[in-house]
Amino acid sequence: MDINTIRQSAYAMPFHNPAYPRPPFRFCNREYFIISYETDMDALRAIVPEPLRPENALIHYEFIRMPDSSGFGDYTESGQVISVRDMDGRLANYTHSMYLDDEGPIAGGREIWGFPKKLAHPTLSVDGNDTLLGTLDYGTQRVATGTMGYKHSALDLEGERAKLADTPNYLLKVIPHVDGSARICELVRFFLRDVTVLGAWSGPAALELHAHALAPVADLPVKRVVAARHVIANLTLDIGEVAFDYLAQNTQHAKHAREAALHAV
Repeated sequence: MDINTIRQSAYAMPFHNPAYPRPPFRFCNREYFIISYETDMDALRAIVPEPLRPENALIHYEFIRMPDSSGFGDYTESGQVISVRDMDGRLANYTHSMYLDDEGPIAGGREIWGFPKKLAHPTLSVDGNDTLLGTLDYGTQRVATGTMGYKHSALDLEGERAKLADTPNYLLKVIPHVDGSARICELVRFFLRDVTVLGAWSGPAALELHAHALAPVADLPVKRVVAARHVIANLTLDIGEVAFDYLAQNTQHAKHAREAALHAV
């Protein structure tokens, strides 16, 4: 296999049999269960990366079923999304944690966009006849349980579509070098495209988080549940763009420091 073939063909690992196809990815009947809750503001400030900044004390805890995902198949995920202001002053989402049960989207999500994905066992289902139930287990331990009254009140579909389609989303992508240092360290921005909301509802909700060393969702504790919504949509996860390169900023700062030192001599 010659050098040009490798250059033209390479896009993911393993080279001969990548763990996932090329983006973008289309999701049909994607089901969201999102519980918005207030947490500790100091804890938020400690984890939101500059130049983003927390908008308020809100966390959106998500359970998501993806039964029909091009290239990724059928899987479920769960995690925390934080309301932030971005560099342009826009209201945005920063994804802090994600746990899911499928190798392809774990590998693809981490390598392409920088999604903070780890292997775990989330579920989303209807419990009994009247309760939407989301759970997250890490190994044998339950770390999150969310419940909501099933389809109590209908929500405006266009409003929910706008939330999904118009809000920029941010991720902190880190890819290591062969020596263990960061080869890539950047803030990635992406949008959801071609969004159609098929249904959306709200209802009374509760959320319980448990401490775990390797799935520390409880480090952002629940002070008060603010709202909850259940949304079913078709959408495309588009490719991302680099919004801020931390290593380039370090290089630029170092260059300026050297130039300042030379001028001072």
